[in-house]
Amino acid sequence: MAAVRDNLIGIQADIAQAAERSGRNKEDIHIIAVTKYVTIERAKEAISVGIHHLGENRNEGFLAKFAEIRDSAVWHFIGSLQSRKVKDIIHHVDYIHSLDRKSLAKEINKRSKKTVPCFVQVNVSGEESKHGLAVEEVESFIKDLAAFENIQIVGLMTMAPHVDNPEETRPLFKKLRLLRDQIQKLNLDYAPCEYLSMGMSNDYEVAVEEGATHIRIGTKLVGKEI
Repeated sequence: MAAVRDNLIGIQADIAQAAERSGRNKEDIHIIAVTKYVTIERAKEAISVGIHHLGENRNEGFLAKFAEIRDSAVWHFIGSLQSRKVKDIIHHVDYIHSLDRKSLAKEINKRSKKTVPCFVQVNVSGEESKHGLAVEEVESFIKDLAAFENIQIVGLMTMAPHVDNPEETRPLFKKLRLLRDQIQKLNLDYAPCEYLSMGMSNDYEVAVEEGATHIRIGTKLVGKEI
């Protein structure tokens, strides 16, 4: 398995080129190393070469790595989160990328003792296998969160289909960006909605060109071990 450092150098070069093509500042783009399939040692290797953000999508895997790494990383919970498991992770996670229903928002708000930055997950592609709100549901959903003092909507997240040609994902990423802009125009204090969490190992360059601020990279960065 290639060293994380070598993988990171290549990814950073891709991001820099994509940012230049789209007139963006590469410093505005954050790499989240998706460590759900790798060991704690591999996650630590990622941190040692300058990765600051780690992403997990299962409570058990997240809690095991958190116990070892703790404040050495910014922790992103990127998987579907069951309301009954919120209590297990809420005091350790820094960002939740999968807020997609009011019952989950209620549980986060009840369990947290501080403001939790959340991304609203949007099923832009409309695939039945994907979690997330339909595009037309997002604005009303966010407006309904006004009473939840412990939730801040910092952005939108989507998962594009895995396709051979990354260009096919461009319309989906663009649609999420336009939706983000629409939410920003509402000027809601609790929903600044600055960020876009989109793009993975196979399509992150297109995502960057379309405005991604957080890209979630697993296989191409840290590989797959467990």
